[in-house]
Amino acid sequence: MKFYKPFFLTLLLLPVIGLAQDITSDQVIPTNKIVDYLKPEVKAALSKKGVITEAVLAQYFRDKFAERYFYNWNDFDSRFKNYNTIYKGIEKTHTENALDHLSKFSENTPWKLPFNYLNGSPVNAYAMRHLARQHKMVDIAFYFYYQNKDPKYIDYFKNQLQSLNGALKTGKYESIEDGNGVYEVFRSGYRILNWLEIHNMFLGQKAYSDKDQLITIATLLQHGENLYENNATFQSGNHQTRGMSALAMLSILFRDFKGTDKWYDHAMSLLEAHMTKEINSDGFQFERTVHYHMSDIETYLYVYQLAKISKIEVKPFWEEKLKSLFVTLTKIGYPDKSGPVLSDDTDDPWAEKNDISGALTLGYLLFKSPEMGYFANHHVEPFMFWYFTESQLKMLDNVVSKPPLIKEAEFPKTGYYIMREGWMPNDKMMIVSAGLDDLKPDHQHGDMLGIQAMANGKVILPNYQVRYSLNDFEFFKNSMVKNVALVDDELQGQQYTSNQGGSGFGKFLKLPQPKTIAWKNNKDIDVFIGRHDGFENVGVQYSRQVVYLKDDCWIVKDNFSSDKAHDYKQVWQGHYTMESSPNLIHSSFDDASGLDIYQIRKVDTVLTSGKHGKQWSVVSKKNQTNFSFITVLYPYKGYSNSIEKSDNPKFKEWELNKSKWKIEGVEPISLTKDEKTAFFSVNKLELKDIKINFSAISDMFLTFKGQVLTIQSIGEIDTQILFNNKDIKKNSVLKPGDTVEYVIK
Repeated sequence: MKFYKPFFLTLLLLPVIGLAQDITSDQVIPTNKIVDYLKPEVKAALSKKGVITEAVLAQYFRDKFAERYFYNWNDFDSRFKNYNTIYKGIEKTHTENALDHLSKFSENTPWKLPFNYLNGSPVNAYAMRHLARQHKMVDIAFYFYYQNKDPKYIDYFKNQLQSLNGALKTGKYESIEDGNGVYEVFRSGYRILNWLEIHNMFLGQKAYSDKDQLITIATLLQHGENLYENNATFQSGNHQTRGMSALAMLSILFRDFKGTDKWYDHAMSLLEAHMTKEINSDGFQFERTVHYHMSDIETYLYVYQLAKISKIEVKPFWEEKLKSLFVTLTKIGYPDKSGPVLSDDTDDPWAEKNDISGALTLGYLLFKSPEMGYFANHHVEPFMFWYFTESQLKMLDNVVSKPPLIKEAEFPKTGYYIMREGWMPNDKMMIVSAGLDDLKPDHQHGDMLGIQAMANGKVILPNYQVRYSLNDFEFFKNSMVKNVALVDDELQGQQYTSNQGGSGFGKFLKLPQPKTIAWKNNKDIDVFIGRHDGFENVGVQYSRQVVYLKDDCWIVKDNFSSDKAHDYKQVWQGHYTMESSPNLIHSSFDDASGLDIYQIRKVDTVLTSGKHGKQWSVVSKKNQTNFSFITVLYPYKGYSNSIEKSDNPKFKEWELNKSKWKIEGVEPISLTKDEKTAFFSVNKLELKDIKINFSAISDMFLTFKGQVLTIQSIGEIDTQILFNNKDIKKNSVLKPGDTVEYVIK
């Protein structure tokens, strides 16, 4: 037994010794032990030069950062000078943010609620999450340079980083179970991104000693292992992508350490899974918001860019998926090169557009597409300046630009449909929202089958950006601030619930399920037809038809049917006055352009409401079982072109109920321009010896040019058509959106 005792002791110790050399997530490696975690080949190469001291190791990583990071830290001073020249007023922004953070949090801040700001007021969950992300610590790093390199600001960074390490050691930090986890994948990923930038900014400073640098590296390694261990499987959403982006970055920058190869493989595998599952086949990010779409662009871009700098090959799949995100932004662009507001867009609360130029500037730098260049700026956004090489940034001196060729666009998987006149500044554009993600509808608003529109350079039917921390977030997420149809007092978003941590974010547990019935485009009209089940709980069936009469106006038909009487409503966003009757509401802008919303069928009331400077009008038809609003959305330019005071409204060349055809139906309606007519609620048409019978009350668009008669269904049901004249007797079935053609001899 005496012979075996040392042997068994050795066997018992071997796993312990082996584990001691692996990066761990529950403690930060002491700086004098970092060398033990290097890959053997790296350690051997350094050993050839003598003893691997902290100074030697710190210099090695300074050299490696100069090669591997987005830019060479030795060039920081010249870059910083250029940065301040390009972005006028940026010093003020960084200063305000830095002073805000410095005034609120001590350098040895607590990392677990409850605790107070330096002024004694309590820190809330929203602020805790932003402390964890360390966004404004980047501003403090810039402030260091604006304050003549006062070392106390480097000390502040070092000490706040160390305070988190101390909290890790004692367990006194917000856990994921608390709802505001400091090491939660999203917050940890953002913190890594920010600390890497700060680390690179300080590498040439005496106040940031060799030991300080190694402490930061050791802290980042602990973060990396934490991300690796706590993200073993795919979790839907942008939280994991942000963390895996950071893990991939760490594995590229610190690939000298054992275990980082598995970090890289795992991070890239999960990121590719997210690309596969969360960039829809139509190119839209699955959460259906512009904000999260652009956030994913940044997340993937950091990894793609770093890999290219280090000449690490990434799969073609990466480039294809990343490019598709940029192409999507060109498709949804408004004529003024901005973008619509879609669900949880949160950059500027109550803004009615999204700035997509910054994102497409990045796309231009990566893919050199002139159509992306059409939206691009001559400078990247300030925070992205530090993530591109000098040669890339110089491309923006001479941007090659051309308008996109695309007009109509569809995202059938995501559920967005776009009708567009063109790309001139005054051109019209509308987007219809008809999708609901089945994996993570958290960021969805109560705007099913809602629309937004621009004309004459103005957003004439807006949606509004939101912010989680504002008290009225739930209100601005729901249907009263959307261009939708409603029943009674029912809103589309139901069962709202706030998140666990109390930061303000919340979601609807119940939203309408949409179905797109038809989406068709031709030279005369675009047609969208869809329905949703949002009012079936009160016994109402609902559908919406949107017809774009190119390039003049839109017709929106909202159809309700029920066994019981209800109040049916349309909600229209904007500042409207009611003119002469409820059937016309009118808006005008500072350049004398505006929007007339005209109800062809009689309605009962218009009620106007507002909040935070935004207004909307609710048009109602009361106490009905079955009813269809037939609404003309007519953008105009100049007072004389409005229909504000017309007894017989005319929408450009479209005349109401002036068709040459004899019409039968239920309150039938026609809009005619030259040889084209849109018919609503008809079952029989006659012109000379031509007779057309429909099997049900139908909506149809007819063109009769020369000898060719074309009939297109713009209604929601399959319709049988019996066509009869002296030469032709034909029976056809038209599905919604489909077309049939007859040659009349």
